[in-house]
Amino acid sequence: MGVAVKEWVGNRRERFALELTPLTPMSARKKWRIAGINFDFRHMDHLLMATTQTPRAEIVGISHHDPAEMQDAIKANTIPPDCVFTDWRQCIERSRPDVVLLCPASGAHAEWVEKVAAYGVHVLIEKPFAANLAQADQMVAAMKKARRKLAINWPLAWYPPHVTAHRLVREGRIGTLQEVHFYDGNRSPIWDRGNPDATAPTLADKRASWFYDPNGGGSLVDYLGYGATLGTWFFNGRKPTEITTVAGGSKGLRVDEQSVTIARYGEWLSTFHTRWGTFSDPWEHQPQPRCGFVLKGSEGTISNYDYQPTITVQTARQPEGKVLKVDQLKRPRTNPVQYFLHCLETEEPVEGPLSVKMSRIGQQIVDTAALSAKEKRPVRLLKN
Repeated sequence: MGVAVKEWVGNRRERFALELTPLTPMSARKKWRIAGINFDFRHMDHLLMATTQTPRAEIVGISHHDPAEMQDAIKANTIPPDCVFTDWRQCIERSRPDVVLLCPASGAHAEWVEKVAAYGVHVLIEKPFAANLAQADQMVAAMKKARRKLAINWPLAWYPPHVTAHRLVREGRIGTLQEVHFYDGNRSPIWDRGNPDATAPTLADKRASWFYDPNGGGSLVDYLGYGATLGTWFFNGRKPTEITTVAGGSKGLRVDEQSVTIARYGEWLSTFHTRWGTFSDPWEHQPQPRCGFVLKGSEGTISNYDYQPTITVQTARQPEGKVLKVDQLKRPRTNPVQYFLHCLETEEPVEGPLSVKMSRIGQQIVDTAALSAKEKRPVRLLKN
């Protein structure tokens, strides 16, 4: 990293000078120091659990403005009181992390990456990449200036059915991939899942949540990024040329609760459906339609659904479909924290859906879809 440099960080009256020094080589230290900052999106619980499951990682700090939001994570990961903060700056300054895990509201991703990047930390941020392409590029620029790595975690990228399907596509099991069909969603991002007697959230509940705010909210932003980014992964980085999207939702909301996107890849069309308001949550009981993917190739098809222990491969030799057990994930690719640290240790580039390259293509598709839905017409894939 060269000579240490000084960066002025913080939004306080006093100026805090932090020395950004080269990281100590991994061989010379015991563990990576990890801090979890901003619990707006409760996927933070999963990222912290992944940290505790990674031998060469330790949680040195967590921070959120509302202490109540951190209690489950504190208990699950046995985080001591002196590692818990309500001020994110104090969290970084006192815990001195190598890597920051970020889970802010979708519309605040760029803001938070810019804040923490100035401290010279690597960043693993939970999906989506950003609220829009401009914000995604802000994030990339901030991390480039800090000379640190950025990865975007898409939980579906760690589901064995999708990992197995990707392997089979790369092996040519279904010939040349022609179409990706995706359907995914949940009952509502603000459904009270801890309450067995919970009912659907009211219109007032929705209006009060950032999930339903136009800056980063809506089922399209929440779920189309999954389908578009993993679809790009299945297509090995190929981009569609044209997008047509229709969106709908409850009256009185400023965001969509359902979207249907058609993406043209050459002669063939792929479809991506997002839904807040599925009959059941897929991690409890698969709704109908099922959540996941169907991949159509020149010589066969694959159906790979979320959370399932098997996938089905259909070929000319077995048109009835062959049911295969999913692959078992192996190190260093069993969870996002483990994989990101592996890339940092080996200086290998972050690949697949977590990479800036793949996620940026997914963001292009999302932005184009949002424009298509707004203007009610097909739109060529946005270039900026």
